Amino acid sequence: MPAGLRLFLTLIFGLPGALGIALASFFISYHGDFPQNLVVCIGVGLVSGFAPYLARLFVLSNVRLAPDLSDLNVQKLIFCILIYAFLSAGLHQWWFSTMALDNAGGVNHLSVMFIGDILGSLLLISLVKYSLDVLNKVRRTAR
Repeated sequence: MPAGLRLFLTLIFGLPGALGIALASFFISYHGDFPQNLVVCIGVGLVSGFAPYLARLFVLSNVRLAPDLSDLNVQKLIFCILIYAFLSAGLHQWWFSTMALDNAGGVNHLSVMFIGDILGSLLLISLVKYSLDVLNKVRRTAR
């Protein structure tokens, strides 16, 4: 599941979003990259669902951000994405190295995942934010 989508869904839906992402990521892992390895799939699901939720909790408690993202600006967006990318990449690579998966857990993998999460999140959330702004403008002019 794309990083930006995971972050966006947990910012909007909170814990139910995190649970849904965890369940979906478990099934994606089980039927994809790690078939027949139930423990790895459970861990991937938990990390995928709860890394963005932990970032949400951290950002909402340390930055004034409305749950509907109405006051989201560039600075808050970048801060949120950086926290999320750090947690997601770090926890994923920690889990992969704990499970002794091949070619996982190193600094190279961590940095690639961190950069990918940042770029993917910036792209998706910026697109969603722009779309919401356009929708709000259309609603105001229709009144």
